[in-house]
This record gives sequence, C-alpha cells and structure tokens, in this order.
Amino acid sequence: MKIIVQKFGGTSVASEESRLAVKEKVQQAIKNGYAPVVVVSAMGRKGAPYATDTLIDTLKSVNLSVNAREMDMLMCCGEIISACVMAATLQKFGINAMALTGGQAGIITDSQFGAARIKNIHTDNLLRLLEADIVPVVCGFQGMTENNNKFTTLGRGGSDTSAAALGAALKADYIEIYTDVEGIMTADPRLVKNASIMQQISYGEVCQMAYNGAKVIHPRAVEIAMDSNIPMYVKSTFSDAPGTLITTKCINHADGSEVDINESFASGIANLSDLAQFRIELNPQNLAAGRDLFEDLAEAGISVGCLNLSEKEAMFAVFSPDVEHTCKVLDDTGFKYVCNKGCAKVSVVGSAMRGVPGIMANFVTALAENNIAILQTVDSDTTISAIIKEECLVDAVTALHKAFKL
Repeated sequence: MKIIVQKFGGTSVASEESRLAVKEKVQQAIKNGYAPVVVVSAMGRKGAPYATDTLIDTLKSVNLSVNAREMDMLMCCGEIISACVMAATLQKFGINAMALTGGQAGIITDSQFGAARIKNIHTDNLLRLLEADIVPVVCGFQGMTENNNKFTTLGRGGSDTSAAALGAALKADYIEIYTDVEGIMTADPRLVKNASIMQQISYGEVCQMAYNGAKVIHPRAVEIAMDSNIPMYVKSTFSDAPGTLITTKCINHADGSEVDINESFASGIANLSDLAQFRIELNPQNLAAGRDLFEDLAEAGISVGCLNLSEKEAMFAVFSPDVEHTCKVLDDTGFKYVCNKGCAKVSVVGSAMRGVPGIMANFVTALAENNIAILQTVDSDTTISAIIKEECLVDAVTALHKAFKL
C-alpha cells in the first residue's frame, strides 16, 4: 500500500468552492494508486467564525486568564469542525471518508497545553481505515494525552507538524502541504515583484527560511520529515502547478521524470519586521557580566535573537512587544544600553555558502549601494543576516534578491 499525507490549510477548507478543490486533489491521489491521509486546519483565518484566532478571542472575552486546558479544548474545535465538513464533502462525491480527532488518529502527546510535543503515534486505527479504502480526515494541530485522554494542541504551525509526524509514522511515500500559493518563493512577493517559485529546496534551507521569517512551512514539520527522509511538496490547492519539492535526494515524479537537488549559494531571501535592537555596554574587567546579563533576561522570560557578544558589548534583537519588559530588566540590573526601535532583519539563505569567498562581500555591497545602513550582522554556514531600519526593508530585500540572482 502506497501512502501519502495531504495537508490542507485554513483557506483550502474555508468555502464550498475550496473544499471542492480539495476533493479533486484527494481523488487524483486515489486515481494515481495512493492511499491518502488528509490533515486539515481550522477553516479560514482570523475573523472567520471557526478560525483558531477567533476561537481564542471568544474565550478571552470571557476570561483573560483562562485555564490552558480549557483553551486547548476550545482551540481543538476549529479542526474538528473542519474535519467533519471535509469528510462530509468527500462522502458526498462517493469517496469513503471518516473524520478523526488527533487522538483518534493515534497522536499521543505530553500534557504541555498550548505547545504539546508528540510522544508517539499509534497507527493501527489509520492503517485499518486505509486497508478498508477509507480516507482518514485527521484534525491537524492537536493530539491527546496518554493517560487521561485530554485534548492538547501542538502550537503554531501544528497542522504542518501533524502531517509530517503522521507521514513519518506511516512511512508515507511523500507529504503534500497545500496552501493558497503555488510553492515556496525566493522572497516575499509583497516586497519583491519578480520573486519566483522555487522548483526545489533542501530541508535545511527551508528550515532557515522559516526561522528567519519566511511564512512557508513550520520548521518543526520539516525537521520531522528530514529525520525520516520523506520528501515534501508545498503546492496550491487551487492549481495544478508542481509546487516546490523539499528533500535532499533524487525523487521520481509520477510521470517518471527525476528531480535532483543541487544546493545553490543562495536559495532565497527571508525577512522579519517589528524588531528592536539593543546594544549593551559590558565591563571587560568583569568576565561574568555577559553571563549575568543573559541570566537576568532568561529569568524574565525574554527571548533574544541575532546575538553578538564581545568583551565590551552585547548586541541582540527582540520583537517590539518585548521592548518595555527588556528595558525594565536592564534598568533594574544597572546595565547601560541603547535601544534602536523600528528595526527589521533581512537574511540570505543558502546551503552551499560555507567557505565560499565573496558571499559576505556581495551581501554588504548590495546594501551599501542602496544606502542601507547595517546595524549588525549575524551569520552561519547557511545564512547571512543583517539588522537594518525597518523603513529600508523593501529596498534591502529587493537589492539582495537582485545581487544573488534569484
């Protein structure tokens, strides 16, 4: 039995028209000889009546400090409604389908409500359904605790994670992530008009794209697929475009053609906005100063990024909502600092940048030629990032996209 997992996002199940498009994708998979497992998100986006954010707002309007268990129970409702409606749609067109909660699909988690981790997946029920030619329609984003059968949610991007975990547990041939775009783009098309769809990208590169702000697929889902070496496709529900292949090896398409992954110097440009940069003075005579600084921030629950540390100075970035809290911690502990608000981060991602001369020079030159000041840089083997002023973000992304010939 050849199994695939097909995950459909909120916009793919939000209307009758979009659900008919989902039905076509499921029918095509069956026609191609696969046993599909369908994973669905809650219907629509914020403002839609059954969207996750709408459900959260509903409960918080009653009690801002609602218990995490009750919050998870309510958030699970969005996917349950979606799975039932999608299963009914498939049944209407003669496809034998059954809606399942995450727990009924065998997804067992710990009891960390709101950000549960998958501990195990029992596949017996899913395999019985597949062997009986029944299409399971599984609620994404959720699981169930092992001992007391409580609903849990997997955190943001949880439906992608559900799909990847099910694909790994079922040893699926591949996983399809369906959205309202035709694949992963070389940059945010709202910022770069000539951004294009990538034909393929490596697991590591797409993880870095996601971590650095590209809204493509949740990095945890990619990590799970990578660990099991299962290819993933990011496709549009509403077209027959081939989408973007995420893998590290050759894979045969249904038509017999082969795609090989050739990691390039640069695969894409990612960006994050709404940041603030902090520059903190450190005493070079006090080697414990850096340790004390980050212990204080950690104890206050503040997550920092883009970290540079020297004996005289520490630099990092936080999201704007954390600025006031960060300033209070620094004020209370006596550190001297400068806060640059209204910042953004722009990143070039590519798996083959390691050890290649000229990559940083190309990056810096592209920004300098467009009069974009670099406040700070951070780099790794696969990523070069810069903190810049947010008003320069569009010009920066456009310049880097052109400089790296994407």
